Amino acid sequence: MLTSNTFNRYWFFQIGGWGLFILMNAFFAFTFKRFDNLFIGRLMVFVTIALLASHIIRIGIVQFGLMQQSLVVQITSLIIGMLFFAIWVGLLETMLIKIFNLRYSEEDRLPRTYLVLSNIFHAFVYLFIWNLIYVVYHFREQSRNQQMDTLKLQTHVKDLELKTIKGHINPHFIFNALNSIRALIDENPARARLAVTGLSNILRSSMQVENVETVVLSKELDIVKDYLTLEQIRFEERLMVEFNIEDDALLHQVPVMMLQTLVENAIKHGIGKHVNGGHVQISASSKENHIELIIRNTGFFDVHHPQTGFGLQSTSSRLYLLYGKKATFTIHNIGEQQVEAIVKIPIIRG
Repeated sequence: MLTSNTFNRYWFFQIGGWGLFILMNAFFAFTFKRFDNLFIGRLMVFVTIALLASHIIRIGIVQFGLMQQSLVVQITSLIIGMLFFAIWVGLLETMLIKIFNLRYSEEDRLPRTYLVLSNIFHAFVYLFIWNLIYVVYHFREQSRNQQMDTLKLQTHVKDLELKTIKGHINPHFIFNALNSIRALIDENPARARLAVTGLSNILRSSMQVENVETVVLSKELDIVKDYLTLEQIRFEERLMVEFNIEDDALLHQVPVMMLQTLVENAIKHGIGKHVNGGHVQISASSKENHIELIIRNTGFFDVHHPQTGFGLQSTSSRLYLLYGKKATFTIHNIGEQQVEAIVKIPIIRG
């Protein structure tokens, strides 16, 4: 369906194109001293017929959806259409020139068939040029629209992927926290109540950032501290925590719940597998153009058979979806008893 803007744009190019054709012919006629009433009459006859023919061709292209057909169908249909209308324009032009007595004197000596074929040939050439411009313009518009649709689709897919990842993160954390509380209920009811309070704080914080992709590091650290408080109730003296946070880093944006996920991963796959527990160190610093987060924990990262669960996978996916190749995430062993995860996030300056 054609919009008013498309319709107006079409007539602008249609009238402008044939108007330019008139000016060019008038220029050459004036240069070669052929610019007279006879020339003007013949030019107006041809342009009027050609304008009508090209408009009818355009109606056919739109009505039959020719630009949406295969390339073979498009080429075949346009060639047949141009031949038909070239013959129609050539015959009509020859007839009107005779009716309005617009023939040049030298044409009286030429066969009538030659004049008709000459007019048909010229009509075919000009209609071919018109169709070529029309098709190229619409191919360009279609290509641009397809690129825009592709970008919109990619953006939509990106949003869906981010929502899917976030949908995995919150239930994953809740189940682990509930398991910790369940372990405390019989052993120490008072600590279990404190754990429920801590979990409530964490859920409240996570709900407040449910509709955002990033938060300032200070808010993310609040969630991490609530989570670690909950885990320290379960691990007691077996879990030691250290923070090394630069003040300049606190106001920069980081993916919501990402740091909490990495800390959770460190405790579950690192400290949780050691009878004597271990140590978790969380560092954050602001560099020239990025913020660097480092989580070191007791444990061992098996590069060949990594038992990392959903945490590391979601971190890599979220960083790529949010920042592309500008963000990096690496994890490696430091010696035999410590794992280091490093996240580098570009600083987005407002």
